[in-house]
Amino acid sequence: MYFYLIVALQGFCLYHCFINKNQYYWFFVILLLPVIGSLAYLFVNVFQKRDIEKVHEGITHIINPNKVIENLEKRLNFSETFENRVALADAYLEADIFDKAEEHYNTSLVGTFENDFYVNAKLVEAFYLSSQFEKVLKNSEKIKGSSKFKKSKASFFYALALEKTGNVKKAEGYLSLFDSPYNRYLERLELARFYIRNGFSDKARIILEEIDKESDGMSKISYKQNGVLIKKAKELLESLS
Repeated sequence: MYFYLIVALQGFCLYHCFINKNQYYWFFVILLLPVIGSLAYLFVNVFQKRDIEKVHEGITHIINPNKVIENLEKRLNFSETFENRVALADAYLEADIFDKAEEHYNTSLVGTFENDFYVNAKLVEAFYLSSQFEKVLKNSEKIKGSSKFKKSKASFFYALALEKTGNVKKAEGYLSLFDSPYNRYLERLELARFYIRNGFSDKARIILEEIDKESDGMSKISYKQNGVLIKKAKELLESLS
């Protein structure tokens, strides 16, 4: 098992080195020192500092899911800044602790930050995920006028909340904004599901067939990134046959 992992790691590093035309001595380092050489290559040529921090945070989150929140709470207690409070709210939202996320987002919306787009958009997300659909609609009104709203995550949740509260036509208008080729597969899949839920299977079929066709000419990297969603789209398309 470990042998195959090492070979895969080595292969990736050699491929990355070749594609990016990095200095040739890395080929010898990777080939002669498969593990150490490959890891050294990754840290020097692939990972940036921010990437390493994300990997560390990810590992910490898996081992102790509450550790990230605990650290952010300590940071906020030490320095009560807008950035620290929002970071803590984000962590609560990621952990599905919606009431705490909502509390800290709302607390941060004071003074010059009262109309902050990011925080208000995250509040929309928190409200939707906790099934507070009327609050989704109300909070979306604060940021709908922003140019950032049109194809944002908040706009997506706003559209779904519109459907939940019976405004299907308006929901379609917002969801259809995400229907553009070769991207937005999550939103387009949900748009297809929206059409099926509301009795427009023909419209759903068009979207799903487009996704299916796009996947045929997709690069390996793009397919890997969107493979799960494409598979679900194909399964949904088959169910309409």
